[in-house]
Amino acid sequence: MPEKPEVITVSNTLKGKILGKTITGCNVYWDNIIAYPTTNEFKKEIIDRKIKNITTRGKFIVFTLDKYSLLVHLRMEGKFTFRSLQDERNKHEHVEFILDKNISFRYMDTRKFGKMYLIDNNELEKVKPLSELGLEYNDKKLTKEYLYNKIHKKNLPIKTSLLDQSIIAGIGNIYDDEILFMSRISPTRKSSLVTIEECEEIIKNTNIVLDKAIKLGGTTIRSFTSSEGVHGRFQNELLVHGKGNEKCPICGNNILKTKVGGRGTYYCNVCQK
Repeated sequence: MPEKPEVITVSNTLKGKILGKTITGCNVYWDNIIAYPTTNEFKKEIIDRKIKNITTRGKFIVFTLDKYSLLVHLRMEGKFTFRSLQDERNKHEHVEFILDKNISFRYMDTRKFGKMYLIDNNELEKVKPLSELGLEYNDKKLTKEYLYNKIHKKNLPIKTSLLDQSIIAGIGNIYDDEILFMSRISPTRKSSLVTIEECEEIIKNTNIVLDKAIKLGGTTIRSFTSSEGVHGRFQNELLVHGKGNEKCPICGNNILKTKVGGRGTYYCNVCQK
């Protein structure tokens, strides 16, 4: 699933291609992609809206339009493509936006898990889904005290708590493993046993890991590439994720793979306490 760096990579790629263009047509071929409002309202209200900005919030891409914001969650395999108006629709292309009457901007999703929301700009942070999100990883309000207060009563593994989007928005499975490895904390340790000093270490390493991943265009694994096939390079920098039975870069012991909260998890049981 694309995480914060991948979503930012997609956002930045699209910004250079469609900023300032107007949505002059919309076709929806799989209604379940449209989470809010109804498909008919969505198609009606999005017409003649100019794309004024493209940003991110958590794992959502946020297209700021004239009156509304279009929120897109790519989920497992969502991606955007550009086609000519004459190109036949691929069976995995579920939403098509016509831009300036001459560009076919399509949302493709093999698994059909992605979601789109069209929200009034005045309500954007007041209603779901954005109202449910926690702080961004680089928000100045994300302090050791904030994180400690959010997790110190939880009996869940710290890995699971860091995946909770209502605490920190945008951290996913890959970067969670990397952050905890750099922080020398076992992913299986109960959140309630993480100290306030370790919370500071987690925040510091979250910024280091995500900033570097964003700079390198995210991590390209499995089916993820950004818009128009832009591949990330952070997979070359991964220290533990995806490296089961390889040697730990710090101590030389084998990196272990387990499951935490149903998620594939990689860690060193010598370095991570």
